[in-house]
Amino acid sequence: QVQLVESGGGLQPGGSLRLSCAASGFTSAYYAIAWFRQAPWKEREGVSCITGNNDNTYYAESVKGRFTISRDNAKNTVDLQMNSLKPEDTAVYYCATRYRWCTLVAGSFASWGQGTQVTVSS
Repeated sequence: QVQLVESGGGLQPGGSLRLSCAASGFTSAYYAIAWFRQAPWKEREGVSCITGNNDNTYYAESVKGRFTISRDNAKNTVDLQMNSLKPEDTAVYYCATRYRWCTLVAGSFASWGQGTQVTVSS
């Protein structure tokens, strides 16, 4: 059974946060894992994605240069390092997985974590 568990959210007056997605129930090296976020009254937005065993990474324009995605297949984890946080980064952040290839389209992912809240105060 596929399970994704996010951790690392919190309240931050700018600066940095590191989110982690712990995966279980599948061999994560063969699966792309992405981070999405959803702010109140907004659609879920793709933030970043890392492919399975070839480690290509993708970022939304809004986070390019500030966020970095990385994975540790030995630990079955995917981290999102978020630097230079802005109030507009405030959202619930979710990780999701699909077989092999990346996309930042939420509808392409069937398995999701429960989300972790990130709040950035001005």
